[in-house]
Amino acid sequence: MRVKAVIAYDGSAYFGFQKQTSTSQTVTYAVEKALKSLQINSPIVGSGRTDAGVHASGQVIHFDLPEFWTDLEKLKLHLNRKLKEIQFKHITRTSNDFHARFSAKKRLYRYVFKTKQPSVFEEKYISYYPEFNTELLEKALKTFEGEHDFNYFHKTGTLTHTTVRNIYQTNYMERNGYHTIYFQANGFLRSQVRMMVEAALLCARQELTPEQLQEQLTCKKKHVTKLASPQGLYLARILY
Repeated sequence: MRVKAVIAYDGSAYFGFQKQTSTSQTVTYAVEKALKSLQINSPIVGSGRTDAGVHASGQVIHFDLPEFWTDLEKLKLHLNRKLKEIQFKHITRTSNDFHARFSAKKRLYRYVFKTKQPSVFEEKYISYYPEFNTELLEKALKTFEGEHDFNYFHKTGTLTHTTVRNIYQTNYMERNGYHTIYFQANGFLRSQVRMMVEAALLCARQELTPEQLQEQLTCKKKHVTKLASPQGLYLARILY
């Protein structure tokens, strides 16, 4: 039986979502180890990868259960007892052809930051950027909307048949001193969101011009290679 699970995790405790040969401290390794302890030997498949330090409040995974596991609430309880910094929010039955990555229609990321230095209790979960121009930030974010070739907006090493992505919507909001940027798209390249955030905030601080941003977006000239810090980034929701 195939199941779909929504999980949340504290990315500061792991070196990313995907398995790695150099370390076992990844989300996938931890989840699969917990599953094996419950006689579930299926690998997990995620809706997408997250970098080291990046969090998730709505990552979706799928895996296959042996026939004797019928009580999904009990399974969720056991998994949450075994895991640290990872929480299973929901586990539901799904069709056998469901695929956490390829069945996804939209992905939503949010980036949270403050213009004042985060406290010691916040520094793993919120990024810091000095004062900026809100109007310029919103204008820069709107530049990303639509279908573009993001070949100049991803980390090298991306394995994909195309670098074209469709950004359906961008948003910015501020509440009680916390600033949040939202991106909704059909998919993202490796570290694409972090590079877009960095570029947009450089525009908002007048360290990058709208013309330079457009040059990079049209793959004419690369002006920004730095990534926004991972602490403020969250994989928020996957839509199917």
